[in-house]
Amino acid sequence: MEPDSKKQNTGKTSLDNLKETGTIVVADTGDFEEIEKYSPQDATTNPTLLLAASKKESYQPLMNTAIEYGKKNGSLLGEQVDIAMDKLFVEFGRSILNIVPGRVSTEVDARLSFNRKATVTKAINLIDLYEKEGVSKDRVLIKIGATWEGIQAAKELESDHGIHTNLTLLFSFVQAVACAEAGVTLISPFIGRIMDFFKEKTGKTYTANDDPGVLLVKRIYYYYKKHGYNTTIMGASFRNIDEIKALAGLDHVTLSLNLLDKLLSSKEEIPKQLNLKTAKDKGESKISFINNESKFRYDFNEDEAAVIKMAEGIRKFAKDADMLQNLIEKKLSE
Repeated sequence: MEPDSKKQNTGKTSLDNLKETGTIVVADTGDFEEIEKYSPQDATTNPTLLLAASKKESYQPLMNTAIEYGKKNGSLLGEQVDIAMDKLFVEFGRSILNIVPGRVSTEVDARLSFNRKATVTKAINLIDLYEKEGVSKDRVLIKIGATWEGIQAAKELESDHGIHTNLTLLFSFVQAVACAEAGVTLISPFIGRIMDFFKEKTGKTYTANDDPGVLLVKRIYYYYKKHGYNTTIMGASFRNIDEIKALAGLDHVTLSLNLLDKLLSSKEEIPKQLNLKTAKDKGESKISFINNESKFRYDFNEDEAAVIKMAEGIRKFAKDADMLQNLIEKKLSE
């Protein structure tokens, strides 16, 4: 009798089964009080998540620490706000690292997405703050939007400063290829947001077999593994469990607490879908963008979903960064 892929396994949870495919599970949250029960390897944060968490009463000590640090190390109010905001990001990251055994991703301000030099400076400053807290830079991924400028900044950070990067807001094969060439540590393709775009455009409901976000990540996986790139692929912005199951065996997945809860409460088996052997057969021929800005921009521009979702993502993170900055400024002025 053939095994039923949906049969119930009374011993292990679906979260356990996903981990057994070789996929490393990462918690996508700033709410570190909730992380421990899922036993993730790593954790990721962004301004949206930290804005939500920083409004909770239980996290006020971290905010207070950041505010005092800003007052002590800055003179003018604007300078104090910038310093306090960086310190807040590091305080959350440091607290998360007390729970997860691996690394935390800390995001560079999205408002710097088109400024290579400022992105590099901000990344170095964040790492300096972590190291002052006794946290090695090997335990931190600096999260940068995968614009042309962001990818070039990541290349510099990796090669010249030994700072590991996580290239986020990634919606296209073009971005993924350039990131691998840049030698970035990890990329975060946004699976669910890609599917959102096509669902809105076509009115179609996608399954795991034809989900455009899932298909893009498979394409990237086959390409990276065929050509021996060491850049880790971490699927992000999942909308449902089926997307996760379709990519079982992917290097990493970063999951919201809602999806982690669903996997933890389920006993459904999750068979491995991705493997190196298949990748070598399905991977495409090698192409290059890293030293050709005009080709990168043109080919990226040809991907309508990537152009629209990248712009939306930067605006959203920038708006939340503005709100977090305003909250900090208000507290500094009290």
